[in-house]
Amino acid sequence: MNNWDDLRYFLAVARSGTISGAAVDLGVNHSTVSRRINAYEKQHDVRLFEHLPSGYVMTQAAENIYQYALEIEDRTRIVERELFGRDTRLQGKLCITAFHGMANSLLMPDLQNFRDQYPEIDLELFITTEVRDLGAREADIAIRGTPKPPEHLVGKKVADFDRGIYTSAKYQARGLQRHEVILWRDELNTPDWVLQHFPDAQVALRVDDAISMQAAVREGLGLARMPCWSGDIGGDLLRLNLDIEPSDWGLWVLIHADLRSTARVRVCRDFLIDSLSSRKDLIEGRLSTYL
Repeated sequence: MNNWDDLRYFLAVARSGTISGAAVDLGVNHSTVSRRINAYEKQHDVRLFEHLPSGYVMTQAAENIYQYALEIEDRTRIVERELFGRDTRLQGKLCITAFHGMANSLLMPDLQNFRDQYPEIDLELFITTEVRDLGAREADIAIRGTPKPPEHLVGKKVADFDRGIYTSAKYQARGLQRHEVILWRDELNTPDWVLQHFPDAQVALRVDDAISMQAAVREGLGLARMPCWSGDIGGDLLRLNLDIEPSDWGLWVLIHADLRSTARVRVCRDFLIDSLSSRKDLIEGRLSTYL
């Protein structure tokens, strides 16, 4: 094993168990991954994967080197973070990751102000429902909702999350005898707020992001428990005056500890903290319009 790029392809296939999954993780096409793995096996005259109906499974040879490959990956990432952490330039690429829905409501309004101040910083937004690995440099700054961030990340909580049960004029006009609710896709069991306030309700829709939930409530498909930063944007949704269990989550701006001295990370982190802190009343539910 003498080429880190080859190891990246090996680890990607080992982790995903498929060529297509590895291609997505690496940001390349399917044929590139297949070609690189085949060439690597040929170079070392060894078979690393068995192609089974269930996917790509490591051979004993691959199992023998897997842990060593992980150690090399960890050391390579440390080197990359060390070099990036000493970058004093206010220019170059900078990746921010944030979760769906929040970026449009809380982040976009102020990004042009940042661009005006730092025109040579090349911003990239990674909007996803998944948690990106800052240690692996999948992003440089994370805007993350969490009750407690991992210990290897440093940052600041800018606000506590509040949430409420929201309705709309279209839903109220339907005059339903039996309430309908909108839930998150991964809510397999009936949540407490439904059992407490609407025990006979039926599920009208399940969604997997805040924008879809907001739109569904607006169009009158049902009632939903939503974060206030989503429910109170625009003023066209109404919050029901009902008690629900408070959230223990907060909104954090986070970076990896190794990047505290990187100039463009530092200025962007501070900018985001100031920007999001200015919307604290929205995030904490003090701007709600109640029915």
